[in-house]
Amino acid sequence: MALLCVAQFVVVLDVTIVAIALPAIRRDLGFAPADLQWVLSAYTLTFGGGLLLAGRVADLYGARRAFRSGLLVFAAASLACALAPTAAALIAARAVQGAGAALVAPSALALLVATEPAGAARSRALAIWTAAAAGGGASGWVLGGLITSGPGWEWVFAVNVPIGLAGAALAGRVLPSDDPAGEGGLDLPGALTFTLGLGAVLLGLSRGWVLPVAAGLLLLVLFTRIQRRSPNPLLPPGELRRPGLARGSLVALAITGTTSPAMFLAVLQEHTANGLVFAPLNVAVIAGSLASPKVPRAMPAGLAGIAAGCALLALDAPLLPALVVMGAGLGVASVASTKAGVGDEAQGLASGVLNTAAQLGTAIGLAVLVAPAAALGFRWGWLGCAAIALSSSVATLKAAGSSPTCGSASGSAYTPKHTRSRSVKTPTDNAWPSESGIAGSTSTHSAPSR
Repeated sequence: MALLCVAQFVVVLDVTIVAIALPAIRRDLGFAPADLQWVLSAYTLTFGGGLLLAGRVADLYGARRAFRSGLLVFAAASLACALAPTAAALIAARAVQGAGAALVAPSALALLVATEPAGAARSRALAIWTAAAAGGGASGWVLGGLITSGPGWEWVFAVNVPIGLAGAALAGRVLPSDDPAGEGGLDLPGALTFTLGLGAVLLGLSRGWVLPVAAGLLLLVLFTRIQRRSPNPLLPPGELRRPGLARGSLVALAITGTTSPAMFLAVLQEHTANGLVFAPLNVAVIAGSLASPKVPRAMPAGLAGIAAGCALLALDAPLLPALVVMGAGLGVASVASTKAGVGDEAQGLASGVLNTAAQLGTAIGLAVLVAPAAALGFRWGWLGCAAIALSSSVATLKAAGSSPTCGSASGSAYTPKHTRSRSVKTPTDNAWPSESGIAGSTSTHSAPSR
């Protein structure tokens, strides 16, 4: 549990830890102002764009093997980032680092779900794991400033190297082994069109270019056609018909699509290099994550908290209460969306979908909200974040009211044809008890991901 949580903390941390280091990176490597954002976007793009394929790899070849491989790729790419001599080299290394992170996230979650018995034990495990993920994203704003103002921006990347190597070494000793499904294959054309389509759309949105957006949308349409015809689709058409996964993915997208740009604008407004002013957000995120299982209608409640925090920022309220309210809402909603989507079958695939939604939310939110806010004023950016979070809260609340089984494990009837249940063994036990019963109610324990 500790290993999985640390790994998820680190890969999510690397989405935000670089933000405060960007001015120093620009000065040392000679980045053009328009290209600096790609230090963030290259990682987010390959992380989010590779998660569906990585989830499928975990299902086919074993989650533990995918987890260890991802940590080794992540560590090697982190070292390349720290030693990068040019701007182009850093962007390329960040892209490889994101690919490693994409292997780690869904396989870690699949291992967690497969080894924790359904019910209270899984609920607690998911709350802790999601707190680690949400805390990683929030901690980046603080740790990035501390490291950059101390040993230097290179160590923002270098600290990942010993963590990744130690995690890969420990994985074989402390993580359960799993039998790969061994059925079907990988949909490489689907992975290529999905990642290139996302990249083109994000490039166009960030630069205000219409042609890349149109080309990206065409590639995404082609991706959907490939999925219908492929014998081994990355995203089986019936998968998103599962109410829990659909709702959890949309909420994950809304969470990161509002909190990431809101925090980025707060960093710009504070003009600080140490990030310590954002420490209360970390505490609030972890507290909200741990309290989430006891919060009624946690997804809409958490989104409403995010909306309130963003509104406080727009109204020029003191930073501390705004961060606490937004962080608590982030923690509550993150755990709820994590629990809503993954069943006992194809955990790698479903967690890949949810992780993809979360990473895309960050990329889209930064592209759509930050640039207009820089031109019109930060207040309008925070108001946009608040409006999106509030409308998502209302929509989620209405969806839950119209479908009593929506988001529950019992409501998930679809099982992908290419997956089968895997026996999971620990190094010391013959087998884990079978997960025959899944709790229902509002606290769905069939699921996870962030």
